[in-house]
Amino acid sequence: MFQNLLRLFCFVLAPLYLLCVCLFFTISETDDVATKSVQHLSPRAATVFNRKPATPRTEYIRNIMAESGQAPSFDKPRLVVNKVLARAQQESAGGIFRRCIGRSELKFLDPFLMFVDFSLTPPSGFPDHPHRGFETVTYMLQGGLIHQDFAGNKGTIRTGDVQWMTAGRGIIHSEMPAGEGPSKGFQLWINLASKDKMTEPSYQELLTEEIKRAEEDGVEVRVIAGESMGVRSSVYTRTPTMYLDFTLNPGAQVHQKIPELWNSFAYVIEGEGVFGSSSSSPVAPHNLLVLGPGDGVSVWNRASKKLRFVLIGGQPHNEAVAQYGPFVMNTQAEISRAIEDYQYFKNGFELARSWRSQ
Repeated sequence: MFQNLLRLFCFVLAPLYLLCVCLFFTISETDDVATKSVQHLSPRAATVFNRKPATPRTEYIRNIMAESGQAPSFDKPRLVVNKVLARAQQESAGGIFRRCIGRSELKFLDPFLMFVDFSLTPPSGFPDHPHRGFETVTYMLQGGLIHQDFAGNKGTIRTGDVQWMTAGRGIIHSEMPAGEGPSKGFQLWINLASKDKMTEPSYQELLTEEIKRAEEDGVEVRVIAGESMGVRSSVYTRTPTMYLDFTLNPGAQVHQKIPELWNSFAYVIEGEGVFGSSSSSPVAPHNLLVLGPGDGVSVWNRASKKLRFVLIGGQPHNEAVAQYGPFVMNTQAEISRAIEDYQYFKNGFELARSWRSQ
């Protein structure tokens, strides 16, 4: 009995099993070939074969990310690694200041020495004072600021205007509000590399109508320095820098590239925005957000009002920093020399001997 069953399996069932296996793999291989062929067909031709055009895996992932509100634009998206609330304070100059960089929580973000949101009303302001070793960038949001220096330069920057001043080896100037109402804006201090600290002082001034801008899909950007949305600023930056003023309508989003080795931050002016990750909590005005490493940042406006913020980034110098008030050098010996030069009107401060602002 057992021998009969064995003969049945060997001569009948086993060959049938092998035949079925061969047919299965032959059909599967034919189906794969047909599928690969259809993948290269147009949507119309694919419909003839009763198949949907195949979606490449990368494109499939990209579509899922777009539907979920995530940005597929960057290999390494920058996330928020620190948040600093800039509280209003009245300082010695008599104005109201929200200091973001240059305070105990965030003393320095190479190459940025200071970032302050200011509001000045006469008679407050910044009377005659010196600088050496860095640049100041003043961006007016409201009102005006009258500038004078010991080289005879004088002018007024008003709402939307920018003054990019390279103090270099030394300058003495004053900055006082123009008109009766409040003068509001930002001042950013950018450190200079050691090789540039003793360069001659210079200015770049941009009127609001001269600042390049772009607008697309509910996003508007004013390009003060750097590049965004295909528009590049004409400002020359000794320290490679980007300075962008974004406005996003409700529901809009922006994905801005940032050089991977740069440090960067955002500061919310008005509205609320989601920064870095689509799952992050919205950030309110007067918060400065330090961004971590990566090649770009994404921002979403999910509120019912417009979102406005500045995005600023720069190439770090990775050098020692020695600072004493308005003097920023690399060593304490250089700071002592700067103070001496200022006190004795030499090495860049010669014109200070007989100058006073009017």
